Amino acid sequence: MKAVVSLNSGSSSIKFALFTLDDEGAPVLSAGGKIEGIGIAPRLVARSVDGSVVLDRDWAGGVGLGHAALLEDLFGWAGGHLEGYEVLAIGHRVVHGGTDFAAPRRVDDALLAALETLCPLAPLHQPHNLAAIRAIAALRPDLPQIACFDTAFHHDRPELATRLAIPRELHAQGIRRYGFHGLSYEYIARRLAEIDPETAKGRVIAAHLGNGASLCAMRGGRSVDTTMGFTALDGLMMGTRCGSIDPGVVLHLQTQMGMSAAEVEQMLYRKSGLLGVSGVSSDMRALSESASPDAEEAIALFVWRAAREAGALIACIEGLDGLVFTAGIGENHAAVRARICARLAWAGIEIDADANARNAERISTPGSRIAVYVIPTDEERMIALHTLNVVKAAA
Repeated sequence: MKAVVSLNSGSSSIKFALFTLDDEGAPVLSAGGKIEGIGIAPRLVARSVDGSVVLDRDWAGGVGLGHAALLEDLFGWAGGHLEGYEVLAIGHRVVHGGTDFAAPRRVDDALLAALETLCPLAPLHQPHNLAAIRAIAALRPDLPQIACFDTAFHHDRPELATRLAIPRELHAQGIRRYGFHGLSYEYIARRLAEIDPETAKGRVIAAHLGNGASLCAMRGGRSVDTTMGFTALDGLMMGTRCGSIDPGVVLHLQTQMGMSAAEVEQMLYRKSGLLGVSGVSSDMRALSESASPDAEEAIALFVWRAAREAGALIACIEGLDGLVFTAGIGENHAAVRARICARLAWAGIEIDADANARNAERISTPGSRIAVYVIPTDEERMIALHTLNVVKAAA
């Protein structure tokens, strides 16, 4: 009996999923969960497939515990949970693959070194992705590890969609638009093809709306353009990230206000977005419950920016046949979905208020020209599928 493990390691959390393989070699979820509060008050919660909690552990005084120590504990529990199974490999979400890595790869020293050079392009994510790989390598050096890149789904977009209007030599050096959330969009494209094959063959915008947020315009399940660019800072307003910003603002902050590059980076990545505008929280749930007018303004701006970017992407794919909401806000926040759709009514979107309130799978009315869906994303399953494919190809 065989199994694979998916890891999605972030700055303050590690999401994981354990998959056993069925008789046909397909991954079947056995358990999953998250370690949250890394660097503050770590807590590990694991759930079985029926949603019941099978492990709930916190670390009193665990402020100093890093990814390596916590992964060791997680790995110990996972070994017990998968007793009797052979773990074939561990798959990792790696946010940035740069220009060279367009498909999942088995990790070796050369790959790890190459990925290290991309850390400045994804400072909130890449270092932690690689830290998890190193931690597992120290625990189980014999266990294959597979890197699955969040940029890969966007790799074969039209060349124009990758360009910034800067000197050509800089583009040749890798300063270009990459796009992210690719594992999520790849899963959504596959799932939509199962639910509604005709819409999936057409022009679709997927809205990955969470603490990190982006949109992806697809034709026939392939990325045409996306709102994130050179880094995961671009595009939509996010939980703590500003999204698209006039580069003159960055110059002003440094030349006129005396801020250092590090201070500007801290502000744009960690102090902006919903948190910066509201002054209340980066969490859409907390903002929705707040009576503060600044909280409402933050929500309104999030909706405005999402609708504006969606309009631009509709131009890129020359129309729209389907819209899919996914990720934390997209899957769970009916009011935000309704407000975005209301701003896109001109495109032919009409949603069923009842279905939307219930977080139904299809929330558009029968008469809507655009099919609108709510599809939970599953990046961990995509990682497992990619991991298995790499292992099989190497066998």
